[in-house]
Amino acid sequence: MPVEKPSMHMLRKVLPYTTAAVVLGALYTAWVFASRWNDNRRMEQAGAAQRAKFDREITKAYGDGQLKILSFYASPGLIRRGEKALVCYGVANAKTVRLDPAVERVWPSTSRCFPVTPDHETRYTLTAEDATGHTEAQSFVLQVK
Repeated sequence: MPVEKPSMHMLRKVLPYTTAAVVLGALYTAWVFASRWNDNRRMEQAGAAQRAKFDREITKAYGDGQLKILSFYASPGLIRRGEKALVCYGVANAKTVRLDPAVERVWPSTSRCFPVTPDHETRYTLTAEDATGHTEAQSFVLQVK
């Protein structure tokens, strides 16, 4: 049986529906791309705002290139003879760091702790120095009972 070719009359009936489907498909695709672009733009703006906030916090905490002792303490601040305590320190923009008494090797770090076991009440002093020779020092006393 020979296959009949579609008549022009049949094409004229189907063409408006096909055209409408293609137009609707194109509109849907455009809407998907536009909404994704808009969502990505919002996420990029939120990320930029978060980075700016983080940068402000870092600048506030570490100073604008200025030497700063961020933290220096013992935990706990009172121990019994033979017990351990953690001595913790943090510095910003330091070239060298020195601890007196020298119970542990220290270096510039924004957050570092190490254990100590003093036999008696001890005053610890942290001295930080920057590249230009400015120094800053802090002390605390670790009590031993």
